[in-house]
Parts: sequence; structure tokens; C-alpha cells
Amino acid sequence: QNRKKEMTALHKQQASRGRFLFCYLLGLLWNTGTGQIHYSVPEEMEKGSFVGDIAKDLGLKPRELSERGARIVSGGKKQHFALNVRSGSLVTAGRIDREELCPGALKCLLNAEILLEDKVKIYGIEVEVTDINDNGPRFQEDEVDIEVSEQAALGMKFPLPNAWDLDVAMNGLQRYQLSPNLHFSLHVQSKADGAKYPELVLERALDREEEPVHHLILTASDGGDPVRSGTARVRVIVLDANDNAPVFNQSVYSVSIPENVPVGTWLLTVNATDPDEGVNGEVTYFWNIHNKAKQIFELDNHLGRISTVGNLNHEESGFYEMEVQAKDNAGFIARANVLVTIVDVNDNAPEVTITSLTTSVPEGSPSGTVIALLNVHDQDSGENGHVTCSIPSNLPFKLEKNYGNYYSLVTSIALDREQVSVYNITVTATDLGAPPLSTDTHITLYVADVNDNPPTFSQTSYSAYIRENNPRGSSIYSVTASDPDSEENAQITYTIADDTFQGDPVSSYVSINSETGVFYALRSFDYEKFQDLQLRVTATDSGEPPLNNSVSLTLFILDQNDNAPEILYPTFPTDGSRGVELAPRSAEPGYLVTKIVAVDGDSGQNAWLFYQLLKATEPGLFSVGLHNGEIRTARSFLEKDALKQNLVVAVTDKGEPPLSATVSVIVVVADSIPEILSDLSIMETPEATDNSKLTLYLVISVASVSCLFFAFIITLLALTLRTWWKSHLSGVDSDKFGAVPASQFVGTDGVRAFLQSYSHEVSLTTDSRKSQLVFPQPNYADTLLSLQSCDKNTPLLFSSNSEFSKGNQNMVQVSSFLCHFTTTQC
Repeated sequence: QNRKKEMTALHKQQASRGRFLFCYLLGLLWNTGTGQIHYSVPEEMEKGSFVGDIAKDLGLKPRELSERGARIVSGGKKQHFALNVRSGSLVTAGRIDREELCPGALKCLLNAEILLEDKVKIYGIEVEVTDINDNGPRFQEDEVDIEVSEQAALGMKFPLPNAWDLDVAMNGLQRYQLSPNLHFSLHVQSKADGAKYPELVLERALDREEEPVHHLILTASDGGDPVRSGTARVRVIVLDANDNAPVFNQSVYSVSIPENVPVGTWLLTVNATDPDEGVNGEVTYFWNIHNKAKQIFELDNHLGRISTVGNLNHEESGFYEMEVQAKDNAGFIARANVLVTIVDVNDNAPEVTITSLTTSVPEGSPSGTVIALLNVHDQDSGENGHVTCSIPSNLPFKLEKNYGNYYSLVTSIALDREQVSVYNITVTATDLGAPPLSTDTHITLYVADVNDNPPTFSQTSYSAYIRENNPRGSSIYSVTASDPDSEENAQITYTIADDTFQGDPVSSYVSINSETGVFYALRSFDYEKFQDLQLRVTATDSGEPPLNNSVSLTLFILDQNDNAPEILYPTFPTDGSRGVELAPRSAEPGYLVTKIVAVDGDSGQNAWLFYQLLKATEPGLFSVGLHNGEIRTARSFLEKDALKQNLVVAVTDKGEPPLSATVSVIVVVADSIPEILSDLSIMETPEATDNSKLTLYLVISVASVSCLFFAFIITLLALTLRTWWKSHLSGVDSDKFGAVPASQFVGTDGVRAFLQSYSHEVSLTTDSRKSQLVFPQPNYADTLLSLQSCDKNTPLLFSSNSEFSKGNQNMVQVSSFLCHFTTTQC
């Protein structure tokens, strides 16, 4: 087995020398062309470790590498180096194991090529991977038995197991050491290839009866720093006398065999003889080769026949050197070398790698435009590995030989897209083997178009209908334009014109997906604010120069029932008081008490309003007009009817779903002020209580109310004087509805709502017996003007009378009544 390893190492060294000679010849060709760059890097360096300054050696600045499209091409092989275009340096692409790449070689050279895309120029790089002491000597077996006859002559030598070190030179195996022993010494034999073979030398006669077994330690050391070593235990078994060792009939056996022989093919037979007789003359054969060779070759231990058990491959290894040992029963061993040469056959088709490829060229490009850079490689050797390339002659292209095994595919004439828009190019690589093998590589080339067609819409204008209150961000419409050009010239971008609408940019209302032409609402549209939105959509292609086309889009907003009815009358003050309507007890059925006025911001049937009486103090006493909202008496008043009538009226539109609003109306039924005051005193007088604990709280409450009342009277007088003064100065009405005609109000949908006010003049007369409140017929005036009068806090005027001027008590009662029941502040 050790001999087998030695033969394998020798073969690898010869293969490495062959690769080195090939690299040297390639370097000569390089020097005659573009030149070659040499670097050196130790193995096992971290990924990204510096190897060499490529930019400096090429006479370029680091940034020029990126600008000129510099990159490393692999040529179909694993690439061990990478290019840092920022620093302009060559770095390792990963850990490099020299023993894996160049096993047994004294010099490990790796080649790489750098391509400059702009000039389509190749530069060769040769990197030597130097060895480090990362492997120590190792024995294939940790324990070895050696049988020695007790009659063995002094000075007889016995082979010891070989150690293997994957490192080379000083880092490889340098010396052997044997543990101290009285009977044996160590002798190391060096062969022409530099391999060292340890042997055990008998220095003192053995006596099996005295010591049948000797235990030794064999140590193998390399010359690295630090020194690495390996050990094997050697057990010497002393046998009875056998004084003849086997002998091979020849020291070297050689054979040549094609790599395509089937498994099980017989190669040769080795023969060793022993002059001893009987069992001492029986010979057994053993391998002393590397495990990899054992997977390919088989040795018959008794017959010495060598045959194949695995497939041969010249590309993996073209030569094997193996050691065969013949051993008799006494332990004597003889050695012979077996040399197997693997003859190459043409069993590998050429490999074509597209290093650089342009899939599209503009029509009219000049002759000589580079389409692709191809690398051709064949794993076979000799004529079997020589490759030629060709393309069909009817195509407007040609192949030009480049550096090494590189070919450039270029145009031979200017291309015309109108004649041919797509070319399917077949590059055929054929070797010179017998029979020849070939590989076809297909390249598709597109002739690019120029931008001569603008985008086109299918319609001259577009319109879309959208319901109001749409969700923000939802898609509302889409437009599509087509462009007969290709690629970038047909890529369309949609935009909206930068117009304004109601003082805001259109882009704040809607947005458009520039790629798909889908419109999205950025706002929730309100039909009550606007009914349509005009847009201008532009489709622009990506050509050079770009072409565009525009089309108009109108978005119509559809109404929804999103506005509840709004009560315009009656309106209640904001100070907390409640408005009332007055009705005399003598009113006949059908008497018009007041009218509910409401509007709806929607349009169409969403703004049709209906009035309904929901709740009344006396059911059946009042009725409400379904369409006009007029509150009329349904019957005459009775004595049992309450002074205050609370009515709740609902106003509902005809939308889907319908929306509604309610208003509460208080109607006071009375014929005179004393009657009103009397009824109120009865209604509002609290029940007496004997709870003495409430006395203090009642006193505080009465005092607080009195103070607030006097403050209200003073404020009321001040506001009245101020209003009277302004009315005399300006002579005009300051109410916000002053510009509206007195008898009508226009709704948001154009429907004219007629508003009427129903006010009653109250005159107060006195005599020696009583005061009387008189209700004349209703006076119809502008509702909004009536609201204005109430807002101005105009007080009722009383005629001078001795009965009312005698004291403050009657005045306070009348004022309290008016402040409690009037519809607005008094």
C-alpha cells in the first residue's frame, strides 16, 4: 500500500510537470500577444485575501476596471479568484487547498483570465499556490506486524510501513525515527523520485524462546515549522527458521490500456517464487498502493492477477505507479513496481462556454459589432482535444479567433430589422478525434427597433360614473394605450395633467398607476360639492426620444343618500331655553299653529321630505302635513287639555336607506297672561317638604337664582339698547339671510322651499279687575326675519298703565313668563 501511494504521488508529480510545461508554452504565446501576469499566494488563505494589484499591473486605475466592465471568466471551470473592482485587486474567492488542487505536485499553478467588456480583451493570470505545513505525516495503519525468523542473518532488512505527507518540499516527509531497541535499527532508503522508505535492520540475533515479540514505535516527521509527526506501532513477531525470501521474476511490470476498457479487464500477472519448500515456499501477494488506486485495480492474492474493478478516466489520471509485495509464510517480503499507462480515447465532446453575450443589437449597427465571446475547451488530449468552431455560411456573422481558446462572434454586415428581426445562430465546436465529436451552442439575437410610433388610446375620450362617499384608495377606472413598437419603445407610462380643480391640484383628488393606467381615488367624493371632474391623461413611451398621446377623462359623481334632513325652523336658542308656539283656546280645528321647515343636501328622491308626528301630549289634538310640515289643530281645545303641549315631529327623506331628523315643539294654550301665570305656578310649585335638612340648600338656591335673574335683566336691557342704537344707525338688517327673498329659501338641489313665519301679536290691556292676553289672526311674515327679530332679543312693549306701574312685582312676573315661554331670547 505504501508503494502504491508512492507511485500515485510520482504520477501526480509528472502530471503537474506536464501542466507546468503547458502553462509555460501558454505563457510564451501570451508574451507574443497581450502578456501574462504572475502572482503567488499561500494556500488556506481566508476568502477575500489579497493576491495582486490587477489595476496597477494592467496600467489602469481601480475605477477604470468597473467602467470598462472588467470581470474574471471561468471558462467552464471552478474559479478560485475574484476581482475587487473598487480596490482594483485580485482576491481569493474561497479557501484554496493546494493538496486538493495539485496533489503531489512540486509546483501548483492556477490560471485565470480577466475580460475587459468594453474592448472585449482577455488578459491571462497565473497564480502559484505555495505550500504551508498544514498536513502531518500519516501512516495508513496505526499498528503493523512484522514476522522475522529467529535464524534471520544479522543485517537483514525488513520493510516498514511508509508514511504519507500531502505537503511538499520541506513541509513534506523528511525523516523517520525508531524507538530504542537492542535488536533492531532503522535504515531509510531514498529513491530517485525523492521518496523515503524505512527499513528495519536486524542488529542482534533473535531468540524466540527468550523474547517472542518485540514492540517498536516508528515516528515520521516533516520539516515544517512547527514540525508535524505521525507514529505507527510495529510489532515484530519472531518465527521459526525460514531463510529464503520470495523473488519477483522482474522488478518492474508495465502495461498500457485504453481508458474505455470495461470493468473486470485483466491487465497483467505478477510472479514471485520462493526456493523454500512446503509452507515456507507459499507466496501471497499484497498491494502497497493508495486507497484511490484500490478502487480501480484489483490484485488476486494467490495468483498475482491484476484487473480493473472501476472505470478508467484519462482526464482524471493518465498514469498509475503501484507496488506489489510478495510474502511467504516466514514473513519475508519481496517488492515489485507496476506501471499502468491510461491511453486517451476521444470520449469527451468539446465544451463551449459563452463568456460574454449581447442578446440584442440596434438595427443599422456597423459591421464587426461583437455579439458574443466564446470559450472552447475539450478535456481530451492531443488531437482528441484540438477543437475547431464554425457557423452556418448563410448568416451575416463570422467567427474570429481570439486569445487562447476564445472566439469572437461578430456581424459581417449591417443588420436590418425590417428584413429579419430575430437570428438563431448555431455555433458548432468539433474536435479532431476519431471519430470526431461535436457540440452545438445556440444563440438567439434580437434586432432592436427604433421608436417611431406614439402610444394610441382605443377611444378619443373616456367617461366613468362613481358613487359619492367612495372609499379612499379604491380603484375607480382604468385606461389602456397600445404601442406597436417593441421593448422599451412599447413600455408606456401614464400620467395626469397638472390641472387645478376648485383651487386644489387634480393630483390631490385622483392618482394613476403609471404602469397599468388604473385610477385610484385619493378622496371620498361628495356630490354636494361637485358633480363631475375633468382629467387629461397622457400616455408616454420609454423610447428615445419619447413619444406621447393624450385623451380626456370625465368622472361623473353619482348622488347617495348621505345627508339627513336639516331643520331650519323652529330653531332653538343655544342658551338652554326652549322655544314655544302660542295657540288660543278658542282656535278652531285646522288652525295653523306653526310650520316645520327642513331641507336636505341630497338631490332627487334622496331630498324628498315627509313629515310625521311621532309623539304628542294629547294624541289627536294636532296633525302634521305629510309634505308641507304644517302643524294644525285637529279638534277644538277642551278644558281638560294641558296648558303645555309637547309635540315631537320626524322629518324623513326618501333615500335608501332613509335618513331622518326630529324636532320638539312646545305649544302653549291660553287666553290670558294671568291664566298662564296661574297655571304655571300650579305646575311648577314644588311640593312642600318638612325635611329641615333642605332648608339651607333651598335658601342658597333661591339666592343664586335671584342673582342670576337680576344679572340677566341688566344684560337684556343693555343688549336691547345696543340693538336699537345699531338699527337706527345702519338702517339695514344684519341677519345672514337678509339677502334671501322674504318668502322663500332655495335648497341645495334647486328646490324652492317656501318658508312662512307664524307669529302672534300680543297686546296686554289692564283694568281694575284683570289683565287680558289677546290673540289676533296669524300674521304671515318672513320666517328668517322673525328669527332675526328673536335673535335681537326685542322685548314686548307694554302700554303705560297705573296697574302695571305701581310696583315691580307684576313686572317681574310678566318678564318671567316671557323668558319661560318665548321661542327666542327676550
